[in-house]
Amino acid sequence: MPMSRDLTDHGFNSLRSSADVDNIMEAKDGTFLLVVNSVCGCAAANARPGAKIALQNDKRPDNLYTVFAGVDGDATARVRDYLLPYPPSSPSIALFKEGKLVHFLERHHIEGRSAGMIAENLAAAFDEYC
Repeated sequence: MPMSRDLTDHGFNSLRSSADVDNIMEAKDGTFLLVVNSVCGCAAANARPGAKIALQNDKRPDNLYTVFAGVDGDATARVRDYLLPYPPSSPSIALFKEGKLVHFLERHHIEGRSAGMIAENLAAAFDEYC
């Protein structure tokens, strides 16, 4: 629960079902950031803090969502359908614009990188797409 609240307490909306995921994907308006959260150390030390720091950027996504791998099974599986051709990866961070995936950080982009580096990467994507 605390690992989930780490994002929901900062404005991320939790997706709990495949229907929740389909609803946001079908809207196709604006931009949204989606964090595939997990219990691993790189989620706690790098992914979640990096996503939160990036939101301090002048440009930022219109909406924020999260799904918790290993907890929200149906929602996570459905999100992964929208992330194809990328293989399942948690944690991971995706930026969508008008329903299309425009930027994606897989686990291997998160592991071994500081929260600041992840935030810089995301802020650059926000500047380009938001």
